[in-house]
Amino acid sequence: MRKPLEIAIVGAGPGGLSTALFLQRSGHRVTIFERFETPHPVGSGLMLQPTGLAVLDALGLRREIAALGAQVNRLTGTDSRSGRKVLDVSYRPLGRNIHAIGVHRATLFDVLHNAVLQQDIRLVTNFTATGHTSAAGGYWLESNGHREGPFDFVVDASGARSPLRAAARFPADPKPLEYGAIWSTVPWVDGGFDRQALTQRYRQASVMIGVLPVGRRSPDGPDLAAFFWSLKPDNYDTLRTRGIAAWHDEVLSHWPDAQPHLDTMSNFDNMTLARYAHGTMRVPAGKGIAFIGDSAHCTSPQLGQGANMALLDAAALSAAIERSASIEDALELYCRMRRWHVRFYQFMSIALTPFYQSDSTILPLLRDIAISTGAKIPPIPWLLAGLVSGQLLNPLRNIGLPKAIYPDETPP
Repeated sequence: MRKPLEIAIVGAGPGGLSTALFLQRSGHRVTIFERFETPHPVGSGLMLQPTGLAVLDALGLRREIAALGAQVNRLTGTDSRSGRKVLDVSYRPLGRNIHAIGVHRATLFDVLHNAVLQQDIRLVTNFTATGHTSAAGGYWLESNGHREGPFDFVVDASGARSPLRAAARFPADPKPLEYGAIWSTVPWVDGGFDRQALTQRYRQASVMIGVLPVGRRSPDGPDLAAFFWSLKPDNYDTLRTRGIAAWHDEVLSHWPDAQPHLDTMSNFDNMTLARYAHGTMRVPAGKGIAFIGDSAHCTSPQLGQGANMALLDAAALSAAIERSASIEDALELYCRMRRWHVRFYQFMSIALTPFYQSDSTILPLLRDIAISTGAKIPPIPWLLAGLVSGQLLNPLRNIGLPKAIYPDETPP
């Protein structure tokens, strides 16, 4: 689309910031609207998969992320009772230099936010979007009696609880999931842990504990890890009432090596309670609006695809705009470009979640048997690696992005 567009982006998360960078660099005029007075991320760590890393490479930001993050080569999980390894997925079947990067959410935010500031992209804070209307030849954002516009179209990147979802062609609210997790950022500990792996402990599907290396917050900062404990959000108050010492004892009964991490968690106040929901927007667009990230598709983090899917959405929307003669055509193309990859991963996530987060006793037994035996039989290792990497159905080719491989990414 040759004509420069006036575009509003709601939400300053990874999806919103990366969309702003793509569109501004294509010559469009972008304004980001953020509900917080000071934009900031929420949560601890995440895994940037090869798909998300390819998008960051297209933005020229991958090396900066790699220098701060931690290279992750495999995902492992062990039964806390038997000590038997019941999950072992390596990226190696995909190629020697294919891997993920564990990174703190604040690190990813800082890198994208700094790039936005360097591009002089307009950022309006303390603006809670409550509606999206059409008037005077454009689209307007409403916020508690105030409105901004007109814009040629709006991008909603404000998350699963977005009030703008009503503007979708087929609006539907996500359904809360039974299990969530508490997360904390802790110093990295070498004893009993692999610096290049997401390591987890399970007790059936009702207990899941994980340690993910997330690199450093600054080049000279200490190495960090994200520590998480799966639980039902409805039980969080009970957990707090029992006290931090009782929770420490429970964690140690499953994973004694976690003691150094627990020593840094003296109370629940420095932990984040994450509530998960699942929903897939049938068509992630409406009249004059596109939905990306969790506002279009949210689910549990079992496959670690959340931020990566948002980055893919951002790249796809930008590519669709550049290839189309009108906004209507661009939104239609964007929906087609992301349709099957999103639906496949949303289906796999909701199908696999009960095997790792549920009260079932049969499903985790089937999980352990299937993975400990079948996962070693070709081509299953390749399929598992392709699944967790986000590369099945080849979303990068659909968007027009090449795979980006850097053999020298391991931070010194």
